[in-house]
Amino acid sequence: MNRNNVLHLLSSVISEKEIIDCIGELVKIKSYQGVENQETEAAEYICRLFESEGIESGLVPVAEGRCNVIGKIKGNGKGKTLLLTGHMDTVPPYDMPNPFEMENDGNVLTGRGAVDMKGQLACMIFSMIAIKRSNIKLCGDVIFAGVIDEEEKSLGTIDLIEKGLKADAAIVGEPTNLNICTAHRGLEWFEFYFQGKAVHGGCQHEGINAILNASNFIQRIEEKLMPKIIKENHDIIGTSSMNYGTIHGGTQPSTVAGECVLKVDRRWVPGIKYNDILKQYQDVIDELSIEDEKFKCTFKVMETSAMKEGYIHDPMEIDHNHPIIEIAKACTKDVINKEPEITYFPAWSDGGLLSSYAKIPTIIFAPGDLKTAHSVSENLRIDQILPATLIYSLITTEFCNMK
Repeated sequence: MNRNNVLHLLSSVISEKEIIDCIGELVKIKSYQGVENQETEAAEYICRLFESEGIESGLVPVAEGRCNVIGKIKGNGKGKTLLLTGHMDTVPPYDMPNPFEMENDGNVLTGRGAVDMKGQLACMIFSMIAIKRSNIKLCGDVIFAGVIDEEEKSLGTIDLIEKGLKADAAIVGEPTNLNICTAHRGLEWFEFYFQGKAVHGGCQHEGINAILNASNFIQRIEEKLMPKIIKENHDIIGTSSMNYGTIHGGTQPSTVAGECVLKVDRRWVPGIKYNDILKQYQDVIDELSIEDEKFKCTFKVMETSAMKEGYIHDPMEIDHNHPIIEIAKACTKDVINKEPEITYFPAWSDGGLLSSYAKIPTIIFAPGDLKTAHSVSENLRIDQILPATLIYSLITTEFCNMK
């Protein structure tokens, strides 16, 4: 059966309305940090939906009453396995009005999680439902994984990896406006602690100003390290980056600052080694310590950034010749009559874990605009919902039937 015939068949068995209804139900379910068992109610809803369609599914306990949900359509064992995955947790509602009552104005769906990423989960779920309802036979398996904790420490995807999940390719459903993202930067937040000696401002010469030490460190970073960072180049992503996020030191103007804390965001392109990044910072600290015996500085990964021991926020990259890219490109063009851009994802995603630790070739592809995520106006374009669902279905039928 050719792609147009498959597309016609898939289109005949699902509707935009039922996908939107599913998104609305998921948005109603609170799954941000602090909610008891956080994502498990959403996982249970997804599990029931799969079961009602005759799709094999189950909950997988991960931590603290929190569960991943897995759905699977098995092939005949002669094709490729595709993983469709996304996270069920969201950021808190913050100041969003009516965050858990999804609004539909005919153009966009607004609600917490609509674009990050319960809308995409619904598209993936219904792509599998469409295949099941169409009675399309697959040679390889398609697996759906709704995971916990991506907004915090990615415990859900780490659990998939540690339980031995295998796939020949994966699609992570972060919002890309139906473009295909083949790479993203690695990410870490570092905290630098500068130790000084607090004394009265009238006796400055007897103290050690930690703020001044932090300033000297920043100047040396700008002089020695930043030129190296901007030379770390990737053909799709561009360069690595570093941002000074916050700095705090001292207690009052008339006291020499006894301590100062600087927090930075460091992002690096594929090919750069994490241990080399650590060494770059330590080299600057050692250099300044040799020049001034009063310079005291230590650094560590911030607690809010630290992952489970043995894991870091690694970059993601896929071989440009991997067939999942061409299949996704062709299927997208056939559905929306427009060729998608091959680009990079500007944020970090669980794709970094899948590609680095599970060695699963991964792309990021989904409806929606990342710019609205986490905002008070988080929303998902309605005109991308059904097309995205059909594209996922088409990709699945073609990739899983590869020999």
